[in-house]
Amino acid sequence: MADEPTVVDTGDRYELRLGDEVAGFAEYRRRGDTTSFTHTLVEQQYGGRGFGSILIRGALDAERAAGRAVKPYCPFVRGYIDKHPEFADLVAAGFHPDSGETS
Repeated sequence: MADEPTVVDTGDRYELRLGDEVAGFAEYRRRGDTTSFTHTLVEQQYGGRGFGSILIRGALDAERAAGRAVKPYCPFVRGYIDKHPEFADLVAAGFHPDSGETS
């Protein structure tokens, strides 16, 4: 595929786009200066090529640039942060994934 992946914030999710195609997305809810990631999906035909990581890195970079904390309720986002400790400082103080809240 010749198109470079781009990450776009649509207002309720980050999308990973390859040209005109949406290859995946990370849904979120935003309250004040905190963004709660609730669900991530990479379309099956794009799986196994690192697009999920590109998506989450782009989303977290955007959250950092905007000065927001994150609550990674989504297991994929939480796993990405666990594997990339340079993003650990973005996790909201006192966050616990089993708290039941999503915002």
